[in-house]
Amino acid sequence: MNRKRNLIATCLFVCWASCIRSQGLPTSKRPEDVGFSAERLGRITKVFQADIDKGAIPGAVLLVARNGKLVYLQALGFQDREKHIPMKPNAIFRIASMTKPITSMAVMMLAEEGKIDLFVPVSQYLPEFKDLKVGIEKVDPGTGKPVLALENAQRPMTVEDLLRHTSGLVYGPFGTSLVHQAYQNANLFDSSQTLAEFVTKLSKLPLAHQPGTAWEYSMSIDVLGRIVEVVSGIPFDRFVEEHIAKPLDMQDTGFYVSATQSSRVAELQVDPATGKRPGGTPVANLTKEKQSWFSGGGGLLSTAPDYARFCQMLLNGGELNGVRLLSPKTVAVMDSDQLPPGITRIGGYEDLDPSPSIGQSFGLGFAVRTQVGPNPLPGSPGDFFWAGIYGTYFWVDPQKKLLAVMMVQMPFAQSGSYRRTLRELVYGALVD
Repeated sequence: MNRKRNLIATCLFVCWASCIRSQGLPTSKRPEDVGFSAERLGRITKVFQADIDKGAIPGAVLLVARNGKLVYLQALGFQDREKHIPMKPNAIFRIASMTKPITSMAVMMLAEEGKIDLFVPVSQYLPEFKDLKVGIEKVDPGTGKPVLALENAQRPMTVEDLLRHTSGLVYGPFGTSLVHQAYQNANLFDSSQTLAEFVTKLSKLPLAHQPGTAWEYSMSIDVLGRIVEVVSGIPFDRFVEEHIAKPLDMQDTGFYVSATQSSRVAELQVDPATGKRPGGTPVANLTKEKQSWFSGGGGLLSTAPDYARFCQMLLNGGELNGVRLLSPKTVAVMDSDQLPPGITRIGGYEDLDPSPSIGQSFGLGFAVRTQVGPNPLPGSPGDFFWAGIYGTYFWVDPQKKLLAVMMVQMPFAQSGSYRRTLRELVYGALVD
């Protein structure tokens, strides 16, 4: 029996090694060398392949690394199910809100250079944000219907507020209040706008909360993208390319794709209930010529190997292969709990909820785990993570020197079970 298991494990590892080769991070000779069971890692393939076979998801690229070495990388299923294009390890995904950690890091890089002060009002960099109002719903006694009244902000919104989503800004689609409705009606996701135009538009809307009083997931990180532009003096897409993607050798990470890259963009599969492919900017519109709005909150495309390099840099304390982008102290600030005690937390979602009730909070750019319990999912205090609306997900566990990336394209409401399953499978394979 042991001989059979060893043979299976060896075959699995040979398969993984062939996929992993030349994908960025160095490869461990055997998963066991870094504390993983090759046989147990094989469960990841079986679970995801089973759902691909029954049509639940089109495909996935799944990656696990420990101690700076890849131990698992599998491309499963289809990059495009309808066109029968097999998934490849270097398939390019719309990573949506997994853009936020990269934008947040750009801000922290400029802070390290003394060009951004996290404690000052946002209006110091973006004058449009001076004298913002807060929207308060009241009932009109004449009609009995809610109306929006405006009051002065008790203190200015700061750069720190943007980084940790305590700015008072919101996402329009994530609520039904009058402020959320105002955001919805303002066409804030207009792909033809520039970041400067977006900020001007946003600055005319009321805040949903007094700055610093509530955590609510929001368009804060898009505002940070504009601050990076203003402070650095170059367009945000160029800053990400020149100061983050190129130094980290993230060759397929950017706000647009070239003609040669477009054939590698992964797609959501057609919804049988509607006969349509849900969400996602069409590949034809992802070219440099057609992109104007470089959304710091959700505009990047990337691959699993590329994003793993970004994660490994954070895991290393801001450095990768001799290239240092941040100091260890700055990374430690980013992956620490940055929410004030007792702050109101609104709109947290399942395992991503930054709530003390499940031992989690929020740092500067991503959620962080603060304790082992009360949380049924495996992990370590200090691990940090986030996801994208098209199903992508990552986490980094500094205590175990571990990172994992899940690249899939599916409706967000469907993705939660896959995030949680991947955590169970990865930690279930960690046996040292």
